[in-house]
Amino acid sequence: MTWFHTLDPRPQAALRLFCFPHAGGAAAAFRDWHRAFPPSVEVRAVQYPGRADRLRETPVDDAHLLADQVAEAMGPLLDRPAVLFGHSLGSVVAYETALRVRPAHLVVSGRRAAHVPRPGTVHQGTEQELIAELRRLGGTEPELLDQPEVRSYILPIMRADYRMAETYRSRPAEPLDCPITAIIGDDDPEVDATNAGGWAELTRGGFKLHVLPGDHFYLVPRRTEVIDLIVEAVSPGGR
Repeated sequence: MTWFHTLDPRPQAALRLFCFPHAGGAAAAFRDWHRAFPPSVEVRAVQYPGRADRLRETPVDDAHLLADQVAEAMGPLLDRPAVLFGHSLGSVVAYETALRVRPAHLVVSGRRAAHVPRPGTVHQGTEQELIAELRRLGGTEPELLDQPEVRSYILPIMRADYRMAETYRSRPAEPLDCPITAIIGDDDPEVDATNAGGWAELTRGGFKLHVLPGDHFYLVPRRTEVIDLIVEAVSPGGR
């Protein structure tokens, strides 16, 4: 099994950036990110079980268990400072992984603070209700959802991922020592500056919040700005 995809291995990089996809997402969401980072950063995208080249594996629907598995796989790659980035559900998995590996920096995107519950019953819904939720949030081409073969692939993954998101509850833990940077879209129906600001309570290392134009998937059109914010945060003197 391959937990981390990288299209541009950089053995001499000063740090590694691990990217955690959103619900239903795969490592391919970050396939071009390495092009925008300086040579000092090696980008590794996390591939969750049950998708793409791990399609035959059962999706994991518990964030604590998934973080255990990611952290174990990450061990040999922690020979240099690590930065974790997660979008939406990926923010929770990245945070839980951070509790286990204690990275140099955690960047969370499109998600209220981990200790603020995200209640919901989408994972218990019908196929049509799951599709309606995907259409509401965007991020998936509408015409793809009309194709039976696409639905048969994506809906089991989405149900497991939504179960993970909606049943996740953080456990008591020591605050992180690394800084946390949070980024959200100003028109995101899932998160606002108030509940994103709660990430500050989970670290002793400092916190900064950035609000960019866009909805829950602001990350796609604003990719360059997001990457610039990550570079700024992890640069010497950045926070």
